[in-house]
Amino acid sequence: MWLRSSHFVLVLALCSSVALAQTPPAASTPPAPAPAAPAPALQAPASNILAPSTSVPSTSETPAQPQQPTTAQPTPMPAPASPAPTAPPAPAQQTARTTLFPNPSDPTGVEEGVLTAKPTAMLSGTSTWDEAFNSLKNAVAKLDGELKKAGISPTGRPLTIFVDTDDNGFKYETMIPIAQVPEGKTELTPEIKFGKTPEGKALRFVHKDAYDEIDGTYETITAYLDIKEIVAKDAFIEEYVSDFTDSQDTNFEVNIYVQPK
Repeated sequence: MWLRSSHFVLVLALCSSVALAQTPPAASTPPAPAPAAPAPALQAPASNILAPSTSVPSTSETPAQPQQPTTAQPTPMPAPASPAPTAPPAPAQQTARTTLFPNPSDPTGVEEGVLTAKPTAMLSGTSTWDEAFNSLKNAVAKLDGELKKAGISPTGRPLTIFVDTDDNGFKYETMIPIAQVPEGKTELTPEIKFGKTPEGKALRFVHKDAYDEIDGTYETITAYLDIKEIVAKDAFIEEYVSDFTDSQDTNFEVNIYVQPK
């Protein structure tokens, strides 16, 4: 708006200058009033000022470059879908390991029951009394390892039958019960055979203390059998309710089964 107002002021000033230049000199007789200036003379400057200027295109401008033809790009073929990875087979469900007597053990008393024969994997060996704990621990570990490699799940707690004993040591059969023996098999390895756990009437005593102190429990068992006048089989059975840690573990729990003759 401000630019447009300046143009109008300039037009009025130019019109006044033109009117003064066209006035004739004074005569002896009273001159007649000067005729008004023709409209075109007054409007000419205005038309010259207000006329829009014609812009001339600059020759310095860079002419437009012709567009290069676009080459159609080939559509890439979709990559073949990768096959979905096969999910690994679910590990075999571990069966809870039960004891030969199903009910919980009672460290304060003696329980009577009947042992039921169960399929088992068995490892035989000999040991001195000083090495008893380590020998039995290693036997259980070997059985567990071979059963795992064969894909056979244990169903019961490890146990040991003391087949023969003397002052120097003992012969043993360490077992781990399983659900069933593979069809047509009599052994798992040349060392590990398939068999059955003991069966028949039995008395269960509980030792819950360090394994090095288990002789005290056997003295209690001997006293009990003498009082009851029970003649027992020579083969005692130890069932390991706790996992083997070390011979000084005071929470180590063992079920000791005695079978009357």
